[in-house]
This record gives sequence, C-alpha cells and structure tokens, in this order.
Amino acid sequence: MSVRKTIVSTAAAAALVAAYAVIPRQADLRSFDPSEMARLETAMWRDYYDKRYVALFYHLYASTRTQFGFSPFRSLHIALSAAEAARTFQPTRSRQEADAALPALVAYYRDFAPAAPAVFDVGEVARLELDWWQARREAVSPSDYGLTIARVAALTYGKGTDDSGVRQFGVARAEAMAYRDSRGEGITEADWATIETRLVGAYRSLKASVAR
Repeated sequence: MSVRKTIVSTAAAAALVAAYAVIPRQADLRSFDPSEMARLETAMWRDYYDKRYVALFYHLYASTRTQFGFSPFRSLHIALSAAEAARTFQPTRSRQEADAALPALVAYYRDFAPAAPAVFDVGEVARLELDWWQARREAVSPSDYGLTIARVAALTYGKGTDDSGVRQFGVARAEAMAYRDSRGEGITEADWATIETRLVGAYRSLKASVAR
C-alpha cells in the first residue's frame, strides 16, 4: 500500500472513530438495569474510599455509557465532572469548603439534563446533591439525608416527593451508605456484597417508579 493510501485510510478510520464518539445518542436516565447500577455504584464507592480516582472515572464512564446510553464523548465529560466533584469534596472539612465541589456538580447535572424525562433546575439539584454528601459527615440520620437523596431523584425524574418508590430508593441508598460508614477501615468483601445487595433493592424501587 502506498504512503498516500495509508494516510487516507488512517484518516478515514480516525474520522469514523471520532464520529462514533460524538454522534448524539437518545440517552434516557430511565433505561438503567438495577443490578448493574448497583454493581457499578458499589465499585465507585470502593474507588472513592481507596482514592483510586482513575478507577472511579472508569466506573463513572461505564455507568453513563452503558446504563443511560450517552455517547462516548458525553459520557467522558460527565465522568470527568463527577470524578472532579468527588476528588474536590473528599478532603474538605466544612460546608464552606465543600462548596468548592459545586461547580463540578452543576456541570455534571447540566450534562445529565437532556436525558431526563422532565425539565429540572440544574443548580437546585446540584446543591441538594452536595447537601446530602455533607450531611453524612454531620451525624445526620440516613433516614433524614435519604429524603434529600429522594428529592434529587424526584426532581431528576420528574416525580413527586411523595412517590413511595423514589422515597424508598433514597432511604435505602442512604442506609447502604451508613452501613459502609459503620464498617470503617475494617470493611470486608462480605460487607461489600451486602452493600451491593442493598443497592440492588434501592435501584429496583427507583426503576419501578420511573417506569410508570
């Protein structure tokens, strides 16, 4: 093959890859599989606590790409925003310091918004997300900050805050987090399996609600 043909072939292949990455998809936040979301979220929690930010980015990318159907390019952008928010928040010690993570959360939810079944206020949802992150550090009961998680889901999916499935999702997810926190540095593989099982139940409740 001539040098000219090689260059043309390489350029064409690169163009196809680029087109595949950026072509918009019909992403839908309701399209997730509860078991797979639970598996990916469990992996993300492990990554976060072990400060494995590259692995955290990978699992964030996988969740947006495979569970919600975003394009590779958009999934990359969403994962970068989410990982940046987590990395920024982790070393903070007060609500004032934690506000540094808010811009990344706003960017994250702004990218999510087109795939939501209803219009929502990106700034409000980002602020609520940060609120429950911080509440976990302030000895707030999971039954309380779980309602904030439910509020985030309700706004994102266009559901009422009194929706039983959304409320159950929020509280169950918070209880799974509280379980992880109670295990501390001594957490075991069996504990992580328990957490994943609890998250499966949480996401099944959310799936049943948003599918209606």
